[in-house]
Amino acid sequence: MSQIFLNFTFSFWVYCSGLLLRDREEELCILYEKINIQEMLCRNGDTEMQVMDEKIRFLKLKVAEKKRQMKLWFKALPVRNALDAHLVVLQIQYSQCKDRIKQMEEIFADPTNESRKRDLGGEDPSPPELLKKIEQLEVELVQKEKKLLETDFLYEHVSRLTDRMRVATENRKQDTLLLAKRTNALQKKVKDRTQKMMALLAELSMKQALAIKLQQEMRDKERFLMTVSSRIDQGLPPPKETENEWLKVLRNEKMQKEAAEKQAAAPYCVHTTAEQRPTAYIPDDEYSLPLPRPYGALAPFKPTEPGSNMRHFRKPVVKPIEI
Repeated sequence: MSQIFLNFTFSFWVYCSGLLLRDREEELCILYEKINIQEMLCRNGDTEMQVMDEKIRFLKLKVAEKKRQMKLWFKALPVRNALDAHLVVLQIQYSQCKDRIKQMEEIFADPTNESRKRDLGGEDPSPPELLKKIEQLEVELVQKEKKLLETDFLYEHVSRLTDRMRVATENRKQDTLLLAKRTNALQKKVKDRTQKMMALLAELSMKQALAIKLQQEMRDKERFLMTVSSRIDQGLPPPKETENEWLKVLRNEKMQKEAAEKQAAAPYCVHTTAEQRPTAYIPDDEYSLPLPRPYGALAPFKPTEPGSNMRHFRKPVVKPIEI
């Protein structure tokens, strides 16, 4: 009997310890979530502060630009009269130039005017000079064509070299891209492993703290068990707390047993806490027997309770019926 009691006591304390551990883990998760939310809010606030600083700097630059323009306008105000007079002179000169151009066009378009043309002077070369000049131009043309062929040859050679270099560069780009992808993948793996190690270390510290706590509880239980055993060996009754716990366990077992017996006695019944509704009625006429009779398809219904919004409506006044 004492062994059963000890086993039951140990199981009970282990169960209580599990419940406490689960509650503490839930509280720790909630605290971690709150920390993450606060960090996210801080980051968002820093980002908004940076944006506002950029806006303030941009507005300061605009204000400085406007001030500079205002200074320039104030400096230009004293010379406005001189500029207006210069503008009038330029407009007069422009109108005179237009009149002069129109007059010269009329003189040039008049075919009867002999003075509209002007001899440039000079001498025309003779045919031998022209032939000599043509031969000289042909020689220069041959030399230019030779240089053009050399340039085309160099261009083709350089094009082949650049094509080879371009192909080699593209291949190296692919190799560089693959190397960058591999480096990113390795960095991601290292980061994941580091996070997992940190999580495992945190979990290990929690487990160590829990183990220390459970060891302390186990030592307390062993001391309590030794005390109870010594009292039983001396013929003394166990402590009052132990007796109350034992009675509570017996009561729970009895309640569970009664509930299981009720469930086994009515396997096809459904346990419900809903309000029972009648499905039959007893006729009250003198020609029928007082036996329950089912309603059928026209069963009475239970109206729903009025909602909270009915307080906004005035109750109707019931008028008496006059016959």
